[in-house]
Amino acid sequence: MSYIARRLGFYLVAAWASLTLNFILPRLMPGDPSIAIFARFHGQLNPAALTAMKTAYGLSDDPLPVQYLTYLAHALQGDFGTSISYFPAPVLDVIGSALSWTLLLGLTALLLSFAIGSLLGVLSAWQRGRLADAVLPPVTMLLHSFPYFWLATLALYLLGFRSGWFPLRHGYDNTLQPGLTAEFLLSVAHHLALPALTIVAVSIGGWLLGMRNSMIGVLAEDYVTMAEAKGLTMRRVMLSYAARNALLPNVTAFGMSLGFILSGSLLTEVVFSYPGMGFLLLTAVRSSDYPLIQGLFLLITAAVLTANLLVDLLYIRLDPRVRLR
Repeated sequence: MSYIARRLGFYLVAAWASLTLNFILPRLMPGDPSIAIFARFHGQLNPAALTAMKTAYGLSDDPLPVQYLTYLAHALQGDFGTSISYFPAPVLDVIGSALSWTLLLGLTALLLSFAIGSLLGVLSAWQRGRLADAVLPPVTMLLHSFPYFWLATLALYLLGFRSGWFPLRHGYDNTLQPGLTAEFLLSVAHHLALPALTIVAVSIGGWLLGMRNSMIGVLAEDYVTMAEAKGLTMRRVMLSYAARNALLPNVTAFGMSLGFILSGSLLTEVVFSYPGMGFLLLTAVRSSDYPLIQGLFLLITAAVLTANLLVDLLYIRLDPRVRLR
């Protein structure tokens, strides 16, 4: 319990620091929301109208300490104001419209790359020095070294534009109405396949190499030798004894990757015109949309902290030694 209490305290401090940085960083950016508002109306707003628009957007000329306290009070209530670039929609509504698409793409790609990469890493370590170990790491790391935007653009051109096997843009066919119908779900899966597979192709090498290196270290431990001496099957020794303990570093990386799902698909969504939070963040930065930027950053930070907390709790289950700390 003391371990859990310490970790909770750490994450509370980290959450407060994130809230503070989230308030400060957008205000250090060049440009000003009022300039963006003025530009949207082609410079035809008089000062009184501009002041009224800033009030409607929730902007303020109060001193920064006053703005900070107001920001904290609203953030604790889940109120992030009104988006400037999507006025009059509230920030949470704007984020909610893109969140499901980012989660669908990010989780699908992450789960596939983690599962396939970890299994291939176990196989490569278990077959160390043989054909699988000689082929899998170099091939996957070669794909890992490619710039993602180049590989994604190449896949889109060859498999989408040239062959017509995959759609070129959006999250589903524009002729369909969203709903829990077989036709709509198949369209979503079809649009999802190519972006997800390109992410898997690039990221699988990191999971494989990390698992392989960890697995090789674990295979030299005495308890693995003891399990083999007991006459246990090779499959049980590999999965129940070696792979379970070798998986701990990859579990930590998986937790970190979970948190970065919300921000890590920016290039994917741009290349494939896929609706999601990455493209939404780019739009918010270009528009100096402070409320939307703050809402997105805070959601991304909360996702990272929550994922790390869950990993810490999972560690207690996977590694009993942590309970004694």
